[in-house]
Amino acid sequence: MISPLAMLAEEASGAHELIPIDEHQLLIFWTQLLVLVTLARSLGWVMRRIGLPSVIGELLAGVLLGPSLFARVWPSGFEWFLPAEHGDVQSAALLAIAWVGVALLLVITGFETDLELIRRLGRAAALVTAFSLLVPLFGGLMVGYALPDRFLGEDTTRLVFALFVAAALAVSSLAVVAKILSELGLMRRDFGQITVAAGMANDVVGWMMLAVFAGIATSGSVSVSGVLTTVGGMVIFGIVAFTLGQRAIDWSLRRVRRDGPNVDGALTVVIISMLAFGVATQALGIEAVLGAFVAGVLLHRSRFQQPEVLERLESITQGFLAPVFFATAGLRVDLGLLFEDDTLVWAAVVLGVALVFKFVGAYVGARAAGQSQRASVALGAGLNARGALEIVIATVGLSLGVLNDTAYTVIVVVPLVTTVLASVSLRWVVRDWLGSDEEKARLEREEALARNIVVRDQRLLLPSLGGPASIAAAQILHFVWPIEAATTVLSVGEVDVDSLVPVMNVLHDRQVEHRVVRDVKVADAIAAEARLGFGAIVVGVAVDHDEGLLSPMVDDLLMVSPIPLIIVRRARNLDRPLPGVFTKALVPVAGTQTAQAAQEVAFSLSDDLGTEITLAHIVNRAGAMASIPLIGRLVAHDEDPALELANKLIAEATERADGMGIRTRTIIKQNSSTAVAIVQAASEVGADLVVLGATVRKVDGRPFLGHNVETVLEQCDATVVVVASPQPEAADTNHLG
Repeated sequence: MISPLAMLAEEASGAHELIPIDEHQLLIFWTQLLVLVTLARSLGWVMRRIGLPSVIGELLAGVLLGPSLFARVWPSGFEWFLPAEHGDVQSAALLAIAWVGVALLLVITGFETDLELIRRLGRAAALVTAFSLLVPLFGGLMVGYALPDRFLGEDTTRLVFALFVAAALAVSSLAVVAKILSELGLMRRDFGQITVAAGMANDVVGWMMLAVFAGIATSGSVSVSGVLTTVGGMVIFGIVAFTLGQRAIDWSLRRVRRDGPNVDGALTVVIISMLAFGVATQALGIEAVLGAFVAGVLLHRSRFQQPEVLERLESITQGFLAPVFFATAGLRVDLGLLFEDDTLVWAAVVLGVALVFKFVGAYVGARAAGQSQRASVALGAGLNARGALEIVIATVGLSLGVLNDTAYTVIVVVPLVTTVLASVSLRWVVRDWLGSDEEKARLEREEALARNIVVRDQRLLLPSLGGPASIAAAQILHFVWPIEAATTVLSVGEVDVDSLVPVMNVLHDRQVEHRVVRDVKVADAIAAEARLGFGAIVVGVAVDHDEGLLSPMVDDLLMVSPIPLIIVRRARNLDRPLPGVFTKALVPVAGTQTAQAAQEVAFSLSDDLGTEITLAHIVNRAGAMASIPLIGRLVAHDEDPALELANKLIAEATERADGMGIRTRTIIKQNSSTAVAIVQAASEVGADLVVLGATVRKVDGRPFLGHNVETVLEQCDATVVVVASPQPEAADTNHLG
């Protein structure tokens, strides 16, 4: 690819001389940026308002400012805006920004590429991907050979030209596909997941094809040795990137996050990785943007990545740099060329092949994978969306002399039309289609998980040196959190690996990493690890301990943990290392976020094991009264605000349980001691598990979970799970209803 910076270098009179840009050239450059960004963002906003991707408006901005309209309406203004003479400096500067924009766009695309999703969807994704690529690739080759010679660039052969046309027509745009699905609320649908997986694979294969075809175009000939050299370079680069490169990225992101969230540091790692991988691929004769894409994939795979980084990247890229790229691409489009000779007819042929062959390929692949007819049509419609990748292919083809202006215009028109049709047709296909009962149930579970406070699919930290308490903690972790939540078992100090075997056996179906850290300050080492992107810490404690609330280590951990700490205190009077399966659980209900977090833990456990859940609310007042089963609205003690509140809180908790398909028992007790009532209720219902929520307070240099929680831990014989959330320093209260 011809580098914009190379254009600047050609202007220099000496090998090491940088030519300064004069005031007039700077004025033109800043004006170009102002007009392009303003119009691109404005038209992008208009497109979003009418339900279309913003990339359409950004491309259209360039088309309007280019020879298609601006040059015809105001020729002198166009000549000043894009001067034909002495305009290389402004063009180089503008193209440099545009290519940085597309590189960052590809980093974002890499962030959105989930290789595990592609692998998990297996046969369906493979068949849809294969057919949705091969069929339009074949159609594109036919068109490439059929187009008249006047479409070919000056420095190419018919084969190379046909390969670029085929690649441009074959690929879908993951960014556009994902945006359409997201805006229509279809991302998590079964067909939506397959569409995204196929779109990811389309992007991966598309960039590989671009690298190979660009290498062929650069060499000027098609030879087996040339292709093997390019492919071999890609393979070597991929192996090094996914091994040494991944380790380097993980090490760098871990280092910048060791003292807590550090978005600026992580963003620096992202930019350096993008540039380093881009330099590597460009040096290999492969496009630099492919290196940026791989960098994005590896950055996404790192568990030390911070979600805020993607938000920062998207803000600067989609708000400024990407619109410049798309608008710049549109500047080269001259729609007037479509009306020369029979170009419009050929453009219709190219568009028809792109639409029909892509739809047929995706449809056939989906049907072969066992998808329903409606899902297959939806896949065909969704994968017809094209965008950034096709434009990049066309831009590279133009810069390498493979395409001329006419062919470039024809190819760039394709994503404009296909993306509009894909969005409209997909809306029509999925209208009033809710999917199968199984799919609806899955979507409901995912929505409930997304609303949760602690039981999410984030990575979990399990500190352990082995032993019965850790086994109990591992059981709670495994039965409560979704299997997608990977786990790190952290051992601080010397550890007997054999003692961890029972813990690992409990987690056998889960992705588990074991780390050993040498540090005399155990709690500080655990807290430091927790800052590296974990969602919660699950820790087991022994029944008896010599000092402190739970144990010296857990007490210290409560003081320094930056994330929720799930404490599992094993049941008393067990004569075996493994506690029995939890059959009955008591969950105190209160109107606090921590109490809701405790309900999440209990409900998820019940969903997995069928544990019988009893919801209990304790009305704290002098005197005592028997448990009251909740049936409809309480009528005892009319106008009693405490009982009215109890009724409301129990009803809300029951509704949450019903949403997960969990049947519950409910009781309300009055007692002067909330903790004593909880212990009594656990004994009455035969609970072998009590799940409590608490907020950590720091009082006189020690952790305080509230009198009720601490009393239950002291007096209850059942296994007790405490969901302890760290509290902001300003907070000064802690209570459990």
